[in-house]
Amino acid sequence: MANWANGLYEMSNPTKYAGLKKPRYRSSWEHAFMRFCDNHPSVISWVSESIQIPYRNPLTGKQSIYVPDFFIMYIDKKGKKHAELIEVKPETQTRLTEKTSIRDKLSIAVNTAKWEAAAKWCRLKGVQFRIVGENDIFHTGKKRR
Repeated sequence: MANWANGLYEMSNPTKYAGLKKPRYRSSWEHAFMRFCDNHPSVISWVSESIQIPYRNPLTGKQSIYVPDFFIMYIDKKGKKHAELIEVKPETQTRLTEKTSIRDKLSIAVNTAKWEAAAKWCRLKGVQFRIVGENDIFHTGKKRR
């Protein structure tokens, strides 16, 4: 199961990592994304859980801190540099459907508040914000509908 993996990531290219301590993954999806950042030639630098963004928790009404999973710098095919704040999250915690459980609905409400705060932070910094799900990490090469 994806959410049970947990550990410290062993880097192949430690000079690309911009963090102060070894990155910790909390799911197999985060582990896969770390491998991508570590090994993809277009990724210039990356860091895990390095940015804190304040937001109001909609369930408690209290101010909280959101720590997105990754911040990456990369160069696109045209040679242009980009910065992105990335959250790795299962699709079940990103979209409401008829089958969404109560627990996932609560997670979606909190996640939405976090992601709105992150999007605002990114706009102020000139950075992109993206949510990466299992279909992005483990795609089969086919176009999604």
